[in-house]
Amino acid sequence: MIRLRKLARAASLLTTPLAPEDILSLFNPVFSARQLRGVVTRVVPETADSATIFFRPGRGWQAHLAGQWARIGVELDGVRHWRSYSLSAPAGKDPAITVTDMGAVSGTLVRTTKPGDVLFLAPPQGDFVLPEHPRPLLMLTAGSGITPVMSMIRTLVPHRPDSDVVLIHTARTAADAIFREELAELADQFPNFRVTHWFTGERGRLDFSSAAELEQLCPDWRQRAAYACGPEGFLDDAEALWEAEIAESTPAGAAQAATLTIERFSTSLAGGEGHDGGLVTFEASDREVEADGDTPLLDVGEDAGVLMPSGCRMGICHSCLIPLRAGQIRDLRTGEVHGEPGQLIQTCVSAAAGPVNLDL
Repeated sequence: MIRLRKLARAASLLTTPLAPEDILSLFNPVFSARQLRGVVTRVVPETADSATIFFRPGRGWQAHLAGQWARIGVELDGVRHWRSYSLSAPAGKDPAITVTDMGAVSGTLVRTTKPGDVLFLAPPQGDFVLPEHPRPLLMLTAGSGITPVMSMIRTLVPHRPDSDVVLIHTARTAADAIFREELAELADQFPNFRVTHWFTGERGRLDFSSAAELEQLCPDWRQRAAYACGPEGFLDDAEALWEAEIAESTPAGAAQAATLTIERFSTSLAGGEGHDGGLVTFEASDREVEADGDTPLLDVGEDAGVLMPSGCRMGICHSCLIPLRAGQIRDLRTGEVHGEPGQLIQTCVSAAAGPVNLDL
């Protein structure tokens, strides 16, 4: 151990002002003692506006569970932006994310990413995962909500031929349905895996106001452990149906065998009141920006080129907390206006309610 420390010190002297790991990163782009990275190995187009990006992570990455997500960092115009993406690869395999072109960061990943590019990474997290004990499953997905469920299907179906899985996926058209061909092949190969595609452009929105349509698609849905992922409205409707059915079919709303596990991608944000918004001053960066009352301060800062801490961008992980120096902000989830000097605020779900000074 002493000899290793001496070698490390000697290496530092030889590479000064760089650290030894900085030299190693010239030969291996994913090597970094400071920031977890991954190198892109393959990019597979899925639809006209989505692609799956496979990457080889560096030291420090922990194997993901099927259904988990990870924060991915991308540098745009010298500013590092972080977004959260579900991992669509099966558990135990090299990770991949499936991204739909929705915004500057996702659009850059879909349109310009190529093998050899380096991504910044944070370890996988999330509890939207397969149940510990095998059960008949019902998967309800819409749009890009298929991505974490695809990781579950790829993990479970080919390796457990006795698994009983029903997938109901909604998309606008067949061309918009991510993984459609692969899902069809899996359904042909494994009889216990059944897939239904619901194309809203032809049939309208899948109606969860009653159990009638779901009953036709999956008659035994009440006996299955259900997982749902998709837009807020889709999930709210599914949640309301499950709650109503459980309350109606069991004494005093007692819990029954069927469960519904939900993964939400975004937080519904309240609109501004018109008089909200104001001049946002980023004191450490010496920048001032006029902001409206609807745009999260995180986006205001990033658009101004300020390096903003961020994580889930949904008000969940608290990675975006920064001190408020002066002014008041409005919580975009509740509409509440508040703020005291020194208070830590979540910039991803807060907008300016008048002039605001931030410690960045």
